[in-house]
Amino acid sequence: MGLLTFSINLTLDGCVDHLEGIANDETHAYFTQMMDDSGAMLWGRITYEMMESYWPAVARGEIEASPAIHEWAVKLEQQPKYVVSKTRSDFPWSNSHHISGDLASGVQKLKDATPAGVLIGSGQLATELDRLDLIDEYKFLIHPRIAGHGPTLYQNGLPSTRKLQLVSTQSLSSGVIAVHYRRE
Repeated sequence: MGLLTFSINLTLDGCVDHLEGIANDETHAYFTQMMDDSGAMLWGRITYEMMESYWPAVARGEIEASPAIHEWAVKLEQQPKYVVSKTRSDFPWSNSHHISGDLASGVQKLKDATPAGVLIGSGQLATELDRLDLIDEYKFLIHPRIAGHGPTLYQNGLPSTRKLQLVSTQSLSSGVIAVHYRRE
């Protein structure tokens, strides 16, 4: 069984708005390595649609990008992508699959079938999966920003405190801090 790892960019005040982070070659290389080390991506419909509207064009070379960002896009194109949605069932982006029905059993089956692990990058979906005790690890990129607005990490709360064990930290040249925690 693979681990389910929640990974997301956030500011010091917990904002997870994708426009607030530092999107440069170094942060994309970090996420590319994480993706290389995992077996699949897991998103909610909203995140999937945001990603689908941009990254395939970067992978095809239709949008100019640095080598590191292009590499991320090409690898993302090849990576299995699983989407949780109650309102959409057609996911034409390459290697995309729909998870429907019971959320807990669908995600557990995905974990069981993916020994290299699954990365989840959707804040709302991660909150629901954390409520179901399905998230094993957290890899956050903390950006040196105070956004002063939402959406924020776990803004709707969790039923109890999650006690975590620090696995590693890494400082990036932009001031971003990569943290890796595992549930105790």
